[in-house]
Amino acid sequence: MKEEYIRGIYAGWLAKIIGVRCGAPIEGWDYEKIRNIFGELDGYPADYKQFAADDDTNGPVFLLRALEDGGHGRNLTAQDVGEALLNYAPFEHGFFWWGGYGVSTEHTAYLNLFNGIPAPRSGSIAQNGKTMAEQIGGQIFIDAWGLVAPGDPDLAARLAGRAASVTHGGNGVYGGIFVAVCISYAFVEKDIPSIIKKGLSYLPPDCEYARAVRAVMDFHAGHPEDWRACYRFIKDNFGYDRYPGNCHIIPNISVMILGLLYGDGDFSKTLCITDMCGWDTDCNVGNVATIIGVRNGPEGIPYDKWRKPVDDLFICSSVIGSLNILDVPSCAAYTAKQAYALSGENIPDAWKTILTQRPDSCHFEFPGSTHSIRIRRDLLQDPGNQELESRLWNTDESAHTGARSLKFMAKPLRPAEKVLLYKKTYYQPQDFSDSRYDPSFSPLIYPGMTLHGSVMVPRYGMPEPFVSGVRARLYVHELHKNDRVESEPVVLKPGAWSELSWKIPAMDGALLDEMGVCFDVVGGRAAGQMDLTGFLDDLYADGAPDYTVDFAGETEEVWNGLHREISQFTRLKGLQYLEDGKLHISCADFAESYTGRHDWGDYAATFGMTPLTGEHHYVNVRVQGAMRSYAAGFLPDGKLGLMKKQRNYRLLAQTDYPWEPGREYAVTVAAVGNRLSVRIDGAPCLEYADCDDPFLTGSVGVSAENGSHTKYSFIKVRAAE
Repeated sequence: MKEEYIRGIYAGWLAKIIGVRCGAPIEGWDYEKIRNIFGELDGYPADYKQFAADDDTNGPVFLLRALEDGGHGRNLTAQDVGEALLNYAPFEHGFFWWGGYGVSTEHTAYLNLFNGIPAPRSGSIAQNGKTMAEQIGGQIFIDAWGLVAPGDPDLAARLAGRAASVTHGGNGVYGGIFVAVCISYAFVEKDIPSIIKKGLSYLPPDCEYARAVRAVMDFHAGHPEDWRACYRFIKDNFGYDRYPGNCHIIPNISVMILGLLYGDGDFSKTLCITDMCGWDTDCNVGNVATIIGVRNGPEGIPYDKWRKPVDDLFICSSVIGSLNILDVPSCAAYTAKQAYALSGENIPDAWKTILTQRPDSCHFEFPGSTHSIRIRRDLLQDPGNQELESRLWNTDESAHTGARSLKFMAKPLRPAEKVLLYKKTYYQPQDFSDSRYDPSFSPLIYPGMTLHGSVMVPRYGMPEPFVSGVRARLYVHELHKNDRVESEPVVLKPGAWSELSWKIPAMDGALLDEMGVCFDVVGGRAAGQMDLTGFLDDLYADGAPDYTVDFAGETEEVWNGLHREISQFTRLKGLQYLEDGKLHISCADFAESYTGRHDWGDYAATFGMTPLTGEHHYVNVRVQGAMRSYAAGFLPDGKLGLMKKQRNYRLLAQTDYPWEPGREYAVTVAAVGNRLSVRIDGAPCLEYADCDDPFLTGSVGVSAENGSHTKYSFIKVRAAE
């Protein structure tokens, strides 16, 4: 696998996010409406504050995790992908369109899987009928299977065919194969018709999907200058009126081929023409953008028009909140790691640390990448003085590690005034323009973890005149109290990189929504104004948490009338609400909610838990999704149990414990390696060593089953002793 493919993977993911954002505001519109309102599109139709989650990006990034979770590598099975869908999608909310069984293809397949119908039968024509199976989802969630097999269309076709079959059949599967092959082949081929023909070579030549693609190619050959004439041809011969269902795949692949051919390899032209055609615009523009993004590379995606509004941010709406705040480089790094595993080749030394140890670090190695870093004046210090001229840009001028870093410039500054270079680690409803696909979040960093970052101020960037120079310190911002907590300052030596490291102090009731570096200029003219230029590299956090969630300090976050979340938590299913400073969950069948990071290793978590009604009250550790976790809790007949969830809970160990409804218990679960232990009010109760594929990482959560109602006052998480 060529090292240059890593950059192509980044370009593909970046283009996918751009394409979906470009098409989302006019999803479902037809050409006439778009033309009448906008005239001619030449960029994003809407200016979002931040673009919230979308099904077209949720599907690719989370279903790809089937490779790692399933453990079958190149022999990936459809059921592996089905298990990933069950594990990462919340139950009937968020993630994708839950239109009802027999209405939404994905909803139908999900319920088939949930109720024991295996993949690929779950998405087949035999199970769901031809109309349901051949809607558009077979191709819109498929991009990752082309990106993870760069330059290997055979592998891309095999993986995509199995993935698409989980939810679709017939032409729905052919669409997945076609798009994945085109993406894979775009790593090695620049000619657009050749890329399309390569995709066709993997399909039955007499299928309706292939017929539509060839018809558009033939029309383009005879009318290469008039894409609107081609659109009219498509509408007359392959329009929505000719195919049943809510969003059939054939009309939409037809306009995708139009966009690819008439776009002539130009990124902007390809996206805007495809968007102008209407129909399922976010899906269509997202797919063609991935193909053309891989073909052109990151430098071929205009920065100011397309990349800057996205700013590398990748918001999702899975059931794991710390995986819902991604950036495009981290997603590309995860994909590249899987691509190398599939190829059986060693990761290049220049990328080994990033791909294997710090995939979500801010390393800036992708050209133009920003990792969603922001800059501002210290508003806590002087909230009335918010004007700051600033610029952030990716550069190869200097780097602490690797070849690239983030350069910044800020002015005007006064002596002792602070400038913050930071990454948001938690988002709230007011950060977004809408509630697309109902995202919810858990913070990316926590008290007790260690924050790292490297900074440098070049000699030419030092403000003049100065006395003591420039100081830098790491910091986090605590949202509930609107308070910034900082490390001790370090005086920077001009032209030399300084490696900073700081263990965030333990905190109770904290929610950290920023991490970054605080700069201040020491000395200088008392009334003077200065400018500052510097570099940032290798910003990341690691280690075990040491903090407490106090539910008296948490809030209900209102996105809209139907989408409401408890701060820091993502909900799988069931009723959850805050009352009298406590979190309540209840259910008819089951209820679960989670918080914390998905990659925590060894830790001990203590929960203030009060069973109210029913006989199944749990706390969870090592949560890896809806289908993978451990739970400890109270069971019928005065029992305390330790359980493992692999789709359903399985009892690992139990003991007598005469628990009482209405009484609060401090339930502590420690997870160290494969060993689990349970204490109640400090007294040892259960121990178990899981030797059967143990879960070694995961977040924490609360849950109840079989009509139970439980309340929780706090959750304390710390390093295991």
